[in-house]
Order: sequence, then structure tokens, then C-alpha cells
Amino acid sequence: RRPPTVICYICGREYGTKSISIHEPQCLKKWHQENDMLPKHLRRPEPKKPDITSIQAKGFYDLDSLNEAAWTSAQNQLVPCDICGRTFLPDRLSVHQKSCKLK
Repeated sequence: RRPPTVICYICGREYGTKSISIHEPQCLKKWHQENDMLPKHLRRPEPKKPDITSIQAKGFYDLDSLNEAAWTSAQNQLVPCDICGRTFLPDRLSVHQKSCKLK
């Protein structure tokens, strides 16, 4: 059985329950640096941490609900391609659009 993991609401990757608190501030700082380098029309609002208040009977957070909300938050940050509709991180969209062809 795998140890429990938590999904980062910024990047969508999985991290251990102990290391997520270390990862999130660093990930948010990196997000700001990358967002500031984008052209103004591709810049996004800062991702908001999902507010999960459902606590199980033993006093622990429901990891499934937390992970679902974090995954949804990370997916909402993707930008669709104007040509094919696939979604990408804004900094990768321009690279994709150079070779994108309508199918």
C-alpha cells in the first residue's frame, strides 16, 4: 500500500503529507516568477488554495476531498489552444501553437 499523498493545488503533482507544506510556498513563488514573464494577455490570477472543511470522525482531513479540490484547481489554470482546444500551461501554449494544425 502506498503512503498517503496530497495533490498540490498549484501544479497538480502529488507530494507526501509531510512535504506538501514545504512544497506549496516554493511552488507558488515559482508560479509568480513564471506568470510575471508571460505576455499580459496570458497572465493568470493567482491560484487560490481550496477551502476544505470536511473533517473525518477521527479529526483528520478527508484526503480524497482535499485532493479532488486541489486537482480541479490545478486543471482550471490550464489555457485552451485557439486552434485545437487542447489545454496547456500558458508558457507552453506558444510552443504548442507553432506546430498545431487543425485536424
